[in-house]
Amino acid sequence: MSDTLHSSLLPRQVADAYVDELVALDPVLGTYLGVASSHRALPDFSPAGADAVAELARTTLTRLAAAEQLPGADSDAERRCARLLRERLTAELAVHEADEHLRAVSNIHSPAHSVREVFSITPTETDEDWAAIAERLRAVPAALAGYRESLQLGLDRGLYGGPRATATFVDQLGSWVGEDGEGPGFFADFAENGPEALRAELTEAAAGATAATAELRDWVRDVYAPAVAGRPDTVGRERYARWARYFNGTDLDLDEAYAYGWSEYHRLLAEMKTEAGKILPGAGPWEALKHLDDHGTHIEGVDEVRAWLQGLMDEAIANLDGTHFELAERVRKVESRIAPPGGAAAPYYTGPSEDFSRPGRTWLPTMGRTRFPVYDLVSTWYHEGVPGHHLQLAQWTHVADQLSRYQATVGMVSANGEGWALYAERLMDELGYLKDAEQRLGYLDCQMMRAARVIVDIGMHLELEIPADSPFHPGERWTPELAQEFFGLHSGRPADFVESELTRYLSMPGQAIGYKLGERAWLQGRDNARAAHGDSFDLKAWHMAALSQGSLGLDDLVDELSRL
Repeated sequence: MSDTLHSSLLPRQVADAYVDELVALDPVLGTYLGVASSHRALPDFSPAGADAVAELARTTLTRLAAAEQLPGADSDAERRCARLLRERLTAELAVHEADEHLRAVSNIHSPAHSVREVFSITPTETDEDWAAIAERLRAVPAALAGYRESLQLGLDRGLYGGPRATATFVDQLGSWVGEDGEGPGFFADFAENGPEALRAELTEAAAGATAATAELRDWVRDVYAPAVAGRPDTVGRERYARWARYFNGTDLDLDEAYAYGWSEYHRLLAEMKTEAGKILPGAGPWEALKHLDDHGTHIEGVDEVRAWLQGLMDEAIANLDGTHFELAERVRKVESRIAPPGGAAAPYYTGPSEDFSRPGRTWLPTMGRTRFPVYDLVSTWYHEGVPGHHLQLAQWTHVADQLSRYQATVGMVSANGEGWALYAERLMDELGYLKDAEQRLGYLDCQMMRAARVIVDIGMHLELEIPADSPFHPGERWTPELAQEFFGLHSGRPADFVESELTRYLSMPGQAIGYKLGERAWLQGRDNARAAHGDSFDLKAWHMAALSQGSLGLDDLVDELSRL
Protein backbone atom coordinates (compact mmCIF):
# COMPACT_ATOMS: atom_id res chain seq x y z
CA MET A 1 0.00 0.00 0.00
CA SER A 2 1.42 3.39 -1.00
CA ASP A 3 2.08 6.18 1.49
CA THR A 4 -0.52 8.28 -0.36
CA LEU A 5 -3.19 5.72 0.43
CA HIS A 6 -1.88 5.32 3.97
CA SER A 7 -2.34 9.06 4.56
CA SER A 8 -6.12 8.64 4.51
CA LEU A 9 -6.27 5.77 7.01
CA LEU A 10 -7.52 6.03 10.60
CA PRO A 11 -5.48 4.43 13.41
CA ARG A 12 -7.28 1.07 13.32
CA GLN A 13 -6.70 0.85 9.57
CA VAL A 14 -3.03 1.76 10.02
CA ALA A 15 -2.76 -0.99 12.64
CA ASP A 16 -4.32 -3.58 10.37
CA ALA A 17 -2.16 -2.56 7.42
CA TYR A 18 0.81 -3.11 9.73
CA VAL A 19 -0.39 -6.66 10.44
CA ASP A 20 -0.66 -7.40 6.71
CA GLU A 21 2.88 -6.18 6.09
CA LEU A 22 4.25 -7.94 9.15
CA VAL A 23 2.74 -11.27 8.07
CA ALA A 24 4.64 -10.95 4.80
CA LEU A 25 7.87 -10.71 6.82
CA ASP A 26 6.89 -13.29 9.44
CA PRO A 27 5.16 -16.43 8.06
CA VAL A 28 5.17 -18.00 11.54
CA LEU A 29 2.87 -15.22 12.68
CA GLY A 30 0.82 -15.82 9.55
CA THR A 31 0.32 -19.47 10.46
CA TYR A 32 -0.80 -18.56 13.97
CA LEU A 33 -3.35 -16.22 12.38
CA GLY A 34 -4.46 -18.88 9.90
CA VAL A 35 -3.12 -17.22 6.73
CA ALA A 36 -2.86 -20.13 4.27
CA SER A 37 -0.13 -18.55 2.14
CA SER A 38 2.17 -18.42 5.20
CA HIS A 39 2.25 -22.18 5.78
CA ARG A 40 4.98 -22.76 3.18
CA ALA A 41 7.62 -20.40 4.53
CA LEU A 42 9.66 -19.31 7.54
CA PRO A 43 10.95 -15.87 8.58
CA ASP A 44 14.36 -14.40 7.87
CA PHE A 45 16.01 -14.51 11.28
CA SER A 46 19.21 -12.85 10.08
CA PRO A 47 20.18 -9.32 11.13
CA ALA A 48 18.77 -8.04 7.84
CA GLY A 49 15.44 -9.72 8.55
CA ALA A 50 15.23 -8.14 12.01
CA ASP A 51 16.10 -4.75 10.52
CA ALA A 52 13.24 -5.09 8.02
CA VAL A 53 10.74 -5.68 10.84
CA ALA A 54 12.12 -2.67 12.72
CA GLU A 55 11.88 -0.45 9.67
CA LEU A 56 8.24 -1.45 9.23
CA ALA A 57 7.62 -0.41 12.85
CA ARG A 58 9.23 3.01 12.27
CA THR A 59 7.22 3.56 9.10
CA THR A 60 4.02 2.57 10.89
CA LEU A 61 4.64 5.03 13.72
CA THR A 62 4.99 7.80 11.14
CA ARG A 63 1.71 6.73 9.52
CA LEU A 64 0.03 6.58 12.92
CA ALA A 65 1.02 10.16 13.76
CA ALA A 66 -0.67 11.34 10.55
CA ALA A 67 -3.74 9.15 11.16
CA GLU A 68 -4.33 10.69 14.57
CA GLN A 69 -4.86 14.08 12.94
CA LEU A 70 -7.80 12.89 10.82
CA PRO A 71 -11.48 13.48 11.68
CA GLY A 72 -12.81 10.55 13.70
CA ALA A 73 -9.44 9.60 15.16
CA ASP A 74 -10.52 10.81 18.60
CA SER A 75 -13.27 8.17 19.04
CA ASP A 76 -12.79 5.67 21.87
CA ALA A 77 -12.19 2.80 19.44
CA GLU A 78 -9.56 4.68 17.42
CA ARG A 79 -7.94 6.22 20.49
CA ARG A 80 -7.56 2.89 22.26
CA CYS A 81 -6.03 1.23 19.22
CA ALA A 82 -3.64 4.12 18.64
CA ARG A 83 -2.43 4.02 22.25
CA LEU A 84 -1.72 0.30 21.99
CA LEU A 85 0.00 0.49 18.60
CA ARG A 86 2.29 3.34 19.65
CA GLU A 87 3.19 1.73 22.97
CA ARG A 88 3.91 -1.67 21.44
CA LEU A 89 5.96 -0.48 18.47
CA THR A 90 7.96 1.90 20.67
CA ALA A 91 8.74 -0.89 23.14
CA GLU A 92 9.67 -3.29 20.33
CA LEU A 93 11.96 -0.75 18.70
CA ALA A 94 13.71 -0.10 22.02
CA VAL A 95 14.50 -3.81 22.28
CA HIS A 96 15.64 -4.00 18.65
CA GLU A 97 17.82 -0.90 18.84
CA ALA A 98 19.58 -2.40 21.87
CA ASP A 99 20.46 -5.39 19.63
CA GLU A 100 18.70 -7.88 21.90
CA HIS A 101 17.90 -10.03 18.84
CA LEU A 102 21.64 -10.67 18.49
CA ARG A 103 21.74 -12.64 21.76
CA ALA A 104 18.34 -14.35 21.68
CA VAL A 105 19.18 -17.63 23.44
CA SER A 106 16.51 -19.20 25.61
CA ASN A 107 14.97 -22.47 26.70
CA ILE A 108 11.51 -21.36 25.63
CA HIS A 109 11.56 -18.32 23.32
CA SER A 110 13.99 -18.00 20.41
CA PRO A 111 13.88 -18.18 16.60
CA ALA A 112 14.77 -21.87 16.79
CA HIS A 113 11.83 -22.52 19.11
CA SER A 114 9.54 -20.63 16.74
CA VAL A 115 10.71 -22.77 13.82
CA ARG A 116 9.98 -25.98 15.68
CA GLU A 117 6.72 -25.00 17.34
CA VAL A 118 5.01 -23.65 14.22
CA PHE A 119 4.80 -27.16 12.79
CA SER A 120 2.57 -28.14 15.72
CA ILE A 121 -0.11 -25.71 14.55
CA THR A 122 0.37 -25.96 10.78
CA PRO A 123 -2.70 -27.56 9.11
CA THR A 124 -2.27 -31.27 8.29
CA GLU A 125 -5.71 -32.28 6.97
CA THR A 126 -5.08 -32.52 3.22
CA ASP A 127 -2.37 -33.48 0.73
CA GLU A 128 -2.11 -29.79 -0.13
CA ASP A 129 -1.41 -29.04 3.54
CA TRP A 130 1.38 -31.59 3.56
CA ALA A 131 2.85 -30.22 0.34
CA ALA A 132 3.07 -26.86 2.11
CA ILE A 133 4.70 -28.57 5.10
CA ALA A 134 7.33 -30.12 2.83
CA GLU A 135 8.15 -26.67 1.49
CA ARG A 136 8.33 -25.26 5.02
CA LEU A 137 10.61 -28.11 6.08
CA ARG A 138 12.92 -27.20 3.20
CA ALA A 139 12.98 -23.64 4.54
CA VAL A 140 14.31 -24.72 7.96
CA PRO A 141 18.03 -24.68 7.02
CA ALA A 142 17.90 -21.07 5.77
CA ALA A 143 15.88 -19.93 8.81
CA LEU A 144 18.34 -21.50 11.25
CA ALA A 145 21.30 -20.16 9.26
CA GLY A 146 19.88 -16.65 9.58
CA TYR A 147 19.48 -17.12 13.33
CA ARG A 148 23.08 -18.33 13.60
CA GLU A 149 24.21 -15.26 11.62
CA SER A 150 22.49 -13.05 14.21
CA LEU A 151 24.11 -14.86 17.13
CA GLN A 152 27.53 -14.64 15.45
CA LEU A 153 27.12 -10.90 14.95
CA GLY A 154 26.24 -10.67 18.62
CA LEU A 155 29.49 -12.40 19.53
CA ASP A 156 31.39 -10.07 17.22
CA ARG A 157 29.87 -7.07 19.01
CA GLY A 158 30.37 -8.45 22.51
CA LEU A 159 26.66 -9.11 23.08
CA TYR A 160 26.29 -12.44 24.84
CA GLY A 161 23.40 -14.73 25.71
CA GLY A 162 23.37 -16.34 29.13
CA PRO A 163 25.55 -19.43 29.73
CA ARG A 164 22.78 -21.27 31.57
CA ALA A 165 20.22 -20.75 28.81
CA THR A 166 22.86 -21.69 26.23
CA ALA A 167 23.60 -25.01 27.93
CA THR A 168 19.92 -25.86 28.15
CA PHE A 169 19.42 -24.85 24.51
CA VAL A 170 22.18 -27.21 23.39
CA ASP A 171 20.42 -30.08 25.16
CA GLN A 172 17.09 -29.15 23.60
CA LEU A 173 18.56 -29.04 20.11
CA GLY A 174 20.02 -32.49 20.74
CA SER A 175 16.60 -33.85 21.68
CA TRP A 176 15.05 -32.28 18.58
CA VAL A 177 17.45 -34.22 16.35
CA GLY A 178 16.76 -37.48 18.18
CA GLU A 179 19.88 -37.86 20.29
CA ASP A 180 17.83 -38.54 23.41
CA GLY A 181 17.09 -42.03 22.08
CA GLU A 182 13.33 -41.47 21.99
CA GLY A 183 12.82 -41.43 18.23
CA PRO A 184 14.21 -40.15 14.94
CA GLY A 185 13.91 -36.51 15.96
CA PHE A 186 11.15 -33.93 15.90
CA PHE A 187 11.05 -33.19 12.17
CA ALA A 188 11.35 -36.81 11.03
CA ASP A 189 8.74 -37.90 13.53
CA PHE A 190 6.39 -35.12 12.40
CA ALA A 191 6.84 -35.95 8.71
CA GLU A 192 5.94 -39.60 9.28
CA ASN A 193 2.31 -38.55 9.72
CA GLY A 194 2.10 -37.29 6.14
CA PRO A 195 0.37 -39.04 3.22
CA GLU A 196 2.06 -41.91 1.40
CA ALA A 197 2.03 -39.99 -1.89
CA LEU A 198 4.37 -37.40 -0.40
CA ARG A 199 6.39 -39.77 1.78
CA ALA A 200 9.69 -39.51 -0.10
CA GLU A 201 9.48 -35.71 -0.38
CA LEU A 202 8.60 -35.27 3.27
CA THR A 203 11.32 -37.67 4.43
CA GLU A 204 13.96 -35.84 2.42
CA ALA A 205 12.80 -32.42 3.60
CA ALA A 206 12.67 -33.58 7.24
CA ALA A 207 16.18 -34.99 6.95
CA GLY A 208 17.41 -31.60 5.76
CA ALA A 209 15.68 -29.84 8.65
CA THR A 210 17.17 -32.31 11.12
CA ALA A 211 20.65 -31.90 9.65
CA ALA A 212 20.36 -28.12 9.90
CA THR A 213 19.25 -28.39 13.52
CA ALA A 214 22.20 -30.66 14.29
CA GLU A 215 24.54 -28.18 12.60
CA LEU A 216 23.14 -25.36 14.72
CA ARG A 217 23.51 -27.51 17.83
CA ASP A 218 27.15 -28.24 17.01
CA TRP A 219 27.91 -24.54 16.46
CA VAL A 220 26.15 -23.44 19.66
CA ARG A 221 27.94 -26.18 21.62
CA ASP A 222 31.41 -25.75 20.09
CA VAL A 223 31.56 -22.03 19.31
CA TYR A 224 28.84 -20.08 21.09
CA ALA A 225 28.87 -21.81 24.47
CA PRO A 226 32.63 -21.43 24.99
CA ALA A 227 32.38 -17.75 23.97
CA VAL A 228 29.70 -16.97 26.56
CA ALA A 229 31.15 -19.16 29.33
CA GLY A 230 31.70 -17.18 32.50
CA ARG A 231 29.46 -14.32 31.37
CA PRO A 232 26.63 -13.26 33.69
CA ASP A 233 23.21 -14.86 33.29
CA THR A 234 21.54 -11.76 34.71
CA VAL A 235 20.97 -8.57 32.71
CA GLY A 236 21.21 -5.61 35.12
CA ARG A 237 18.77 -2.76 35.75
CA GLU A 238 18.97 -0.99 32.37
CA ARG A 239 18.32 -4.06 30.22
CA TYR A 240 15.77 -5.34 32.70
CA ALA A 241 13.76 -2.10 32.59
CA ARG A 242 13.72 -2.26 28.78
CA TRP A 243 12.43 -5.83 28.76
CA ALA A 244 9.94 -5.12 31.56
CA ARG A 245 8.45 -2.38 29.40
CA TYR A 246 8.26 -4.78 26.46
CA PHE A 247 6.45 -7.51 28.39
CA ASN A 248 4.26 -5.34 30.64
CA GLY A 249 3.39 -2.27 28.62
CA THR A 250 4.42 0.14 31.36
CA ASP A 251 7.52 1.72 32.85
CA LEU A 252 7.47 -0.05 36.19
CA ASP A 253 8.76 1.15 39.52
CA LEU A 254 10.83 -2.00 39.91
CA ASP A 255 11.54 -1.49 43.61
CA GLU A 256 7.81 -1.07 44.35
CA ALA A 257 7.02 -4.18 42.32
CA TYR A 258 9.67 -6.13 44.25
CA ALA A 259 8.11 -5.02 47.55
CA TYR A 260 4.66 -6.01 46.27
CA GLY A 261 5.96 -9.48 45.47
CA TRP A 262 7.11 -9.86 49.07
CA SER A 263 3.76 -8.63 50.45
CA GLU A 264 1.94 -11.23 48.38
CA TYR A 265 4.42 -13.86 49.52
CA HIS A 266 3.57 -13.27 53.18
CA ARG A 267 -0.20 -13.16 52.53
CA LEU A 268 -0.19 -16.37 50.53
CA LEU A 269 2.08 -18.22 52.96
CA ALA A 270 -0.43 -17.67 55.76
CA GLU A 271 -3.28 -19.03 53.63
CA MET A 272 -1.22 -22.01 52.51
CA LYS A 273 -0.43 -22.98 56.09
CA THR A 274 -4.16 -23.07 56.86
CA GLU A 275 -4.98 -25.33 53.90
CA ALA A 276 -1.97 -27.58 54.53
CA GLY A 277 -3.20 -28.26 58.06
CA LYS A 278 -6.47 -29.60 56.63
CA ILE A 279 -4.57 -32.11 54.50
CA LEU A 280 -1.85 -33.19 56.89
CA PRO A 281 -2.27 -31.79 60.43
CA GLY A 282 0.90 -30.16 61.67
CA ALA A 283 2.54 -30.12 58.23
CA GLY A 284 3.82 -27.08 56.35
CA PRO A 285 2.56 -26.23 52.84
CA TRP A 286 5.26 -27.99 50.86
CA GLU A 287 5.29 -31.01 53.10
CA ALA A 288 1.55 -31.30 52.44
CA LEU A 289 2.11 -30.89 48.69
CA LYS A 290 4.75 -33.61 48.76
CA HIS A 291 2.23 -35.81 50.54
CA LEU A 292 -0.25 -35.09 47.73
CA ASP A 293 2.36 -36.05 45.13
CA ASP A 294 2.41 -39.54 46.60
CA HIS A 295 -1.04 -39.94 48.14
CA GLY A 296 -3.32 -37.31 46.61
CA THR A 297 -5.85 -37.64 43.83
CA HIS A 298 -4.10 -38.31 40.53
CA ILE A 299 -4.65 -39.31 36.90
CA GLU A 300 -2.77 -42.33 35.56
CA GLY A 301 -1.79 -42.29 31.89
CA VAL A 302 -0.99 -39.66 29.27
CA ASP A 303 -4.13 -40.22 27.17
CA GLU A 304 -6.18 -40.26 30.33
CA VAL A 305 -4.86 -36.93 31.61
CA ARG A 306 -5.46 -35.28 28.23
CA ALA A 307 -9.09 -36.47 28.29
CA TRP A 308 -9.49 -35.39 31.92
CA LEU A 309 -8.22 -31.90 31.16
CA GLN A 310 -10.60 -31.69 28.23
CA GLY A 311 -13.45 -32.59 30.53
CA LEU A 312 -12.38 -29.96 33.05
CA MET A 313 -12.55 -27.24 30.39
CA ASP A 314 -15.84 -28.51 28.96
CA GLU A 315 -17.37 -28.45 32.44
CA ALA A 316 -16.13 -24.91 33.08
CA ILE A 317 -17.64 -23.68 29.80
CA ALA A 318 -20.98 -25.34 30.55
CA ASN A 319 -21.16 -23.84 34.04
CA LEU A 320 -19.82 -20.34 33.33
CA ASP A 321 -21.58 -19.57 30.05
CA GLY A 322 -24.76 -17.63 30.80
CA THR A 323 -23.83 -17.05 34.44
CA HIS A 324 -20.55 -15.15 34.43
CA PHE A 325 -19.85 -14.93 30.68
CA GLU A 326 -21.82 -14.88 27.42
CA LEU A 327 -19.90 -17.03 24.97
CA ALA A 328 -20.33 -17.31 21.22
CA GLU A 329 -20.55 -20.89 19.97
CA ARG A 330 -17.13 -20.80 18.32
CA VAL A 331 -15.53 -19.50 21.53
CA ARG A 332 -16.91 -22.50 23.39
CA LYS A 333 -14.57 -24.91 21.58
CA VAL A 334 -11.11 -25.56 23.02
CA GLU A 335 -8.90 -28.63 22.69
CA SER A 336 -6.60 -30.32 25.19
CA ARG A 337 -3.32 -31.54 23.67
CA ILE A 338 -0.09 -33.18 24.86
CA ALA A 339 2.95 -31.00 24.06
CA PRO A 340 5.68 -32.46 21.85
CA PRO A 341 8.79 -33.49 23.81
CA GLY A 342 11.90 -31.35 23.95
CA GLY A 343 10.39 -28.08 25.18
CA ALA A 344 10.16 -26.29 28.50
CA ALA A 345 8.29 -27.82 31.44
CA ALA A 346 5.47 -25.28 31.76
CA PRO A 347 2.02 -25.85 30.18
CA TYR A 348 0.96 -23.34 27.54
CA TYR A 349 -1.87 -22.25 25.25
CA THR A 350 -2.11 -21.47 21.54
CA GLY A 351 -5.00 -19.35 20.32
CA PRO A 352 -7.44 -20.07 17.50
CA SER A 353 -6.83 -19.04 13.93
CA GLU A 354 -8.68 -15.94 12.82
CA ASP A 355 -11.46 -17.98 11.20
CA PHE A 356 -11.58 -20.52 14.08
CA SER A 357 -10.79 -23.38 11.67
CA ARG A 358 -8.03 -24.18 14.18
CA PRO A 359 -9.46 -23.93 17.70
CA GLY A 360 -7.66 -22.71 20.79
CA ARG A 361 -5.54 -25.45 22.38
CA THR A 362 -3.95 -26.10 25.76
CA TRP A 363 -0.70 -28.07 25.83
CA LEU A 364 0.62 -30.25 28.66
CA PRO A 365 4.35 -31.15 28.63
CA THR A 366 4.59 -34.55 30.32
CA MET A 367 8.38 -34.45 30.88
CA GLY A 368 8.30 -38.25 30.66
CA ARG A 369 5.68 -38.65 33.40
CA THR A 370 2.67 -40.95 33.23
CA ARG A 371 1.19 -40.13 36.65
CA PHE A 372 -0.32 -36.68 37.20
CA PRO A 373 -1.42 -35.33 40.60
CA VAL A 374 -4.60 -33.31 40.29
CA TYR A 375 -3.74 -30.57 42.78
CA ASP A 376 -1.41 -28.75 40.37
CA LEU A 377 -3.59 -29.23 37.28
CA VAL A 378 -7.03 -27.87 38.19
CA SER A 379 -6.05 -24.24 38.76
CA THR A 380 -3.46 -24.39 35.98
CA TRP A 381 -6.11 -25.40 33.44
CA TYR A 382 -8.42 -22.64 34.63
CA HIS A 383 -5.42 -20.43 33.79
CA GLU A 384 -4.45 -21.92 30.43
CA GLY A 385 -7.94 -22.83 29.23
CA VAL A 386 -11.25 -21.69 30.68
CA PRO A 387 -11.87 -19.04 31.93
CA GLY A 388 -8.22 -18.04 31.38
CA HIS A 389 -6.23 -17.65 28.19
CA HIS A 390 -8.77 -19.32 25.97
CA LEU A 391 -11.72 -17.11 26.86
CA GLN A 392 -9.69 -13.93 26.50
CA LEU A 393 -7.84 -14.70 23.28
CA ALA A 394 -10.75 -16.46 21.60
CA GLN A 395 -13.06 -13.57 22.49
CA TRP A 396 -10.57 -11.09 21.03
CA THR A 397 -10.59 -13.12 17.83
CA HIS A 398 -14.38 -13.31 17.86
CA VAL A 399 -14.78 -9.51 18.08
CA ALA A 400 -11.77 -8.61 15.92
CA ASP A 401 -14.03 -6.91 13.36
CA GLN A 402 -15.15 -4.48 16.08
CA LEU A 403 -11.59 -3.82 17.27
CA SER A 404 -8.79 -4.11 14.80
CA ARG A 405 -6.92 -7.17 13.68
CA TYR A 406 -3.88 -5.78 15.46
CA GLN A 407 -5.61 -5.41 18.85
CA ALA A 408 -6.97 -8.94 18.66
CA THR A 409 -3.72 -10.65 17.70
CA VAL A 410 -0.28 -9.14 17.20
CA GLY A 411 -0.64 -6.37 19.77
CA MET A 412 -1.05 -8.66 22.75
CA VAL A 413 0.78 -7.43 25.86
CA SER A 414 2.07 -10.38 27.85
CA ALA A 415 1.12 -8.94 31.26
CA ASN A 416 -2.43 -8.26 30.08
CA GLY A 417 -2.96 -11.87 29.00
CA GLU A 418 -1.11 -13.47 31.89
CA GLY A 419 -2.78 -11.10 34.34
CA TRP A 420 -6.22 -12.10 33.05
CA ALA A 421 -5.33 -15.78 33.32
CA LEU A 422 -4.21 -15.38 36.92
CA TYR A 423 -7.36 -13.36 37.63
CA ALA A 424 -9.30 -16.29 36.13
CA GLU A 425 -7.74 -18.67 38.66
CA ARG A 426 -8.74 -16.33 41.47
CA LEU A 427 -12.24 -15.97 40.04
CA MET A 428 -12.76 -19.73 40.11
CA ASP A 429 -11.65 -19.74 43.74
CA GLU A 430 -14.08 -16.90 44.49
CA LEU A 431 -16.87 -18.84 42.79
CA GLY A 432 -16.19 -21.99 44.80
CA TYR A 433 -14.86 -24.23 42.02
CA LEU A 434 -11.83 -25.35 44.03
CA LYS A 435 -13.77 -28.02 45.82
CA ASP A 436 -11.46 -29.17 48.62
CA ALA A 437 -8.28 -28.34 50.50
CA GLU A 438 -6.25 -30.36 47.99
CA GLN A 439 -7.34 -28.26 45.02
CA ARG A 440 -7.21 -25.02 46.97
CA LEU A 441 -3.67 -25.66 48.21
CA GLY A 442 -2.71 -26.35 44.59
CA TYR A 443 -4.24 -23.01 43.59
CA LEU A 444 -2.39 -21.18 46.35
CA ASP A 445 0.81 -22.90 45.29
CA CYS A 446 0.25 -21.53 41.77
CA GLN A 447 -0.32 -18.08 43.24
CA MET A 448 2.79 -18.39 45.39
CA MET A 449 4.81 -19.37 42.32
CA ARG A 450 3.72 -16.13 40.62
CA ALA A 451 4.59 -14.06 43.71
CA ALA A 452 7.97 -15.81 43.90
CA ARG A 453 8.52 -14.94 40.24
CA VAL A 454 8.21 -11.24 41.02
CA ILE A 455 10.67 -11.60 43.89
CA VAL A 456 13.34 -13.65 42.18
CA ASP A 457 13.04 -12.24 38.65
CA ILE A 458 13.51 -8.64 39.77
CA GLY A 459 15.74 -9.60 42.69
CA MET A 460 18.35 -11.62 40.81
CA HIS A 461 18.55 -9.45 37.67
CA LEU A 462 18.93 -6.27 39.77
CA GLU A 463 20.93 -8.01 42.53
CA LEU A 464 18.60 -6.59 45.18
CA GLU A 465 18.86 -7.23 48.91
CA ILE A 466 16.63 -9.85 50.51
CA PRO A 467 14.49 -8.09 53.17
CA ALA A 468 15.25 -8.45 56.85
CA ASP A 469 11.83 -10.04 57.53
CA SER A 470 12.39 -12.79 54.98
CA PRO A 471 12.72 -16.33 56.34
CA PHE A 472 15.25 -16.96 53.57
CA HIS A 473 18.79 -15.52 53.69
CA PRO A 474 17.78 -12.08 55.04
CA GLY A 475 20.17 -9.28 54.20
CA GLU A 476 21.94 -11.17 51.39
CA ARG A 477 21.80 -10.14 47.74
CA TRP A 478 20.08 -12.30 45.17
CA THR A 479 22.01 -14.58 42.84
CA PRO A 480 20.60 -17.13 40.36
CA GLU A 481 21.71 -19.87 42.75
CA LEU A 482 19.80 -18.34 45.67
CA ALA A 483 16.82 -17.75 43.38
CA GLN A 484 16.67 -21.41 42.39
CA GLU A 485 16.96 -22.50 46.03
CA PHE A 486 14.21 -20.08 47.09
CA PHE A 487 11.94 -21.12 44.25
CA GLY A 488 12.45 -24.79 45.03
CA LEU A 489 11.67 -24.27 48.71
CA HIS A 490 8.47 -22.37 47.88
CA SER A 491 7.00 -24.52 45.16
CA GLY A 492 5.30 -27.87 45.02
CA ARG A 493 6.81 -28.53 41.61
CA PRO A 494 9.57 -31.07 40.85
CA ALA A 495 13.22 -30.08 40.58
CA ASP A 496 13.34 -30.26 36.77
CA PHE A 497 10.42 -27.82 36.56
CA VAL A 498 12.10 -25.41 38.99
CA GLU A 499 15.34 -25.53 37.00
CA SER A 500 13.49 -24.96 33.72
CA GLU A 501 11.63 -22.02 35.24
CA LEU A 502 14.78 -20.29 36.50
CA THR A 503 16.41 -20.68 33.09
CA ARG A 504 13.32 -19.12 31.56
CA TYR A 505 13.47 -16.12 33.90
CA LEU A 506 17.13 -15.59 33.17
CA SER A 507 16.58 -15.63 29.40
CA MET A 508 13.25 -13.70 29.35
CA PRO A 509 13.83 -10.94 31.93
CA GLY A 510 10.71 -9.04 32.94
CA GLN A 511 8.18 -11.51 31.50
CA ALA A 512 7.49 -13.63 34.57
CA ILE A 513 6.53 -10.66 36.73
CA GLY A 514 3.57 -9.82 34.47
CA TYR A 515 1.35 -12.57 35.90
CA LYS A 516 1.05 -11.06 39.38
CA LEU A 517 1.36 -7.43 38.31
CA GLY A 518 -1.19 -8.03 35.56
CA GLU A 519 -3.58 -9.70 38.00
CA ARG A 520 -3.24 -6.67 40.29
CA ALA A 521 -4.25 -4.41 37.39
CA TRP A 522 -7.30 -6.54 36.54
CA LEU A 523 -8.43 -6.62 40.18
CA GLN A 524 -7.94 -2.88 40.59
CA GLY A 525 -9.94 -2.22 37.42
CA ARG A 526 -12.77 -4.46 38.64
CA ASP A 527 -12.79 -2.84 42.07
CA ASN A 528 -12.92 0.64 40.52
CA ALA A 529 -15.78 -0.32 38.20
CA ARG A 530 -17.71 -1.92 41.07
CA ALA A 531 -17.25 1.18 43.21
CA ALA A 532 -18.45 3.41 40.38
CA HIS A 533 -21.60 1.34 39.70
CA GLY A 534 -22.45 0.37 43.26
CA ASP A 535 -25.33 -2.10 43.57
CA SER A 536 -25.96 -2.00 39.83
CA PHE A 537 -22.55 -3.52 39.04
CA ASP A 538 -23.02 -6.55 36.74
CA LEU A 539 -20.00 -8.86 36.86
CA LYS A 540 -21.04 -10.83 33.75
CA ALA A 541 -21.46 -7.65 31.71
CA TRP A 542 -18.14 -6.33 33.03
CA HIS A 543 -16.36 -9.55 32.11
CA MET A 544 -17.63 -9.47 28.53
CA ALA A 545 -16.89 -5.78 28.07
CA ALA A 546 -13.40 -6.30 29.52
CA LEU A 547 -12.73 -9.30 27.28
CA SER A 548 -13.96 -7.43 24.19
CA GLN A 549 -11.68 -4.40 24.34
CA GLY A 550 -8.58 -6.09 22.96
CA SER A 551 -5.07 -5.86 24.31
CA LEU A 552 -3.78 -2.99 26.43
CA GLY A 553 -0.55 -2.35 28.30
CA LEU A 554 -0.74 -2.05 32.05
CA ASP A 555 -0.35 1.72 31.64
CA ASP A 556 -3.81 1.82 30.08
CA LEU A 557 -5.51 -1.32 31.35
CA VAL A 558 -6.64 -0.09 34.77
CA ASP A 559 -7.97 3.14 33.28
CA GLU A 560 -10.01 1.36 30.61
CA LEU A 561 -11.30 -1.37 32.93
CA SER A 562 -12.41 1.23 35.47
CA ARG A 563 -14.60 2.92 32.86
CA LEU A 564 -16.61 -0.20 31.98
